[in-house]
Amino acid sequence: MSLDPGSLNEDSFLTVAEVAELLKLNQQTVRNWIDQGSLPALRVGRRVRIRSSDLNRLLEEGYTAGSRRSSQDDQPSAEDFWGGESVGLAQTPANGDRNG
Repeated sequence: MSLDPGSLNEDSFLTVAEVAELLKLNQQTVRNWIDQGSLPALRVGRRVRIRSSDLNRLLEEGYTAGSRRSSQDDQPSAEDFWGGESVGLAQTPANGDRNG
């Protein structure tokens, strides 16, 4: 089954397998999202259905969160920590004793 994310109707419902295939994920990952409350789902008996609009919202939040993380340039980097200075090389003891 081939799904096109652009063709999803806001009122349509998807199965766990369809969401997993669409996002190239394992079905258990989608079930975990549902169990954690990250992805709302409708349970019909033992079946689970995901509203397309809920999936789209989750994806939009993911893109927003990802762009927020990348825009946090005020976080220290490794270069800030080390100051760009060389810490030198490890040296062996002069007498050749490796045990110190």
